[in-house]
Amino acid sequence: MKKFMNKAESMVAESLEGFVLAHDRLVMFGSARKFVRRRHLTPGKVAVISGGGAGHEPMHVGFVGPGMLDAACTGHIFTSPTPRQIIAAVEETDTGAGCLLIVKNYDGDLMNFEMAAEAVTGRHRTETVVVSDDIAVQGAGRSSGRRGVAGTLVVEKILGAAAEAGMDLVGLKALGDRLNKRIRTMGVALGGVTVPDTARSTFVLDPDEMEVGVGIHGEPGHSRQKLVDANTIARMICDNILADIELQNSDRALIVVNGFGGTPTPELYLIYNIVRRLFEARGISVARSLVGTYVTSLDMAGLSVTLSMFDEKGLRFWDDPISTAVLQWGCAKH
Repeated sequence: MKKFMNKAESMVAESLEGFVLAHDRLVMFGSARKFVRRRHLTPGKVAVISGGGAGHEPMHVGFVGPGMLDAACTGHIFTSPTPRQIIAAVEETDTGAGCLLIVKNYDGDLMNFEMAAEAVTGRHRTETVVVSDDIAVQGAGRSSGRRGVAGTLVVEKILGAAAEAGMDLVGLKALGDRLNKRIRTMGVALGGVTVPDTARSTFVLDPDEMEVGVGIHGEPGHSRQKLVDANTIARMICDNILADIELQNSDRALIVVNGFGGTPTPELYLIYNIVRRLFEARGISVARSLVGTYVTSLDMAGLSVTLSMFDEKGLRFWDDPISTAVLQWGCAKH
């Protein structure tokens, strides 16, 4: 295994320090370096907090900033942040309107965020939105039911914008729960993940195989199939997503094609070209698109497709200005 690192056990801390230094106009460490937060908090605004294990970068720290997250808590690689980290983030970012916790549906994340919310009861008001957009639930590891994957980015952007616009804690919770029902994701991988702590790949594929239904912790999918061409892979993903999502005539769609860390950008755009045509052929009005490497699984060679169905209000929240290390825009359309 070849990695640009000193020691596996210090890799996450050193990486986060570099991230904060590189983006110190936007972010800073919170108390005792337990989390990364916005450099400038907005008094009276609901604080939006998320987090998870390292290895998914740029999620979540890359989404901290005006228009999205107020704080992100990072655990060790593929390991949930501790309750103490989350408690510290709540205590430092709550400016009077409470905190919204956005949690991916993995057992460790759910447990630790719940413990943190219980620990601050009476001192801080919190609500939790659980993201569960992954349609590949058969044999899914590390979670109870649908996992939270690349759709988490969409939830964090919409709720971050809504909080910025002054929506209260109860409204944000309701919006997040509605939104979660309208987002679906499916992932496919051509290779496993090399975890620095173990120096072993999480699964190994033959040259003519692909893993269908993978998550973002290096876990295998629900089936191992023979590798086929991009048209066939894209059609399989689209068919599965459309079979699992409710469509309404007035809705407009956001498509996210996300790389898992080891997939070249041209391949992501190739898949986007196919899936957009397939979705539009099924009568879906595609209003917004995002293509790139945003929610990773270290160096996994693979990608996911996310379909999010929005009403006009949701689209306005997506378009609202944002300034983070990874996502930045401020015009009326993107």
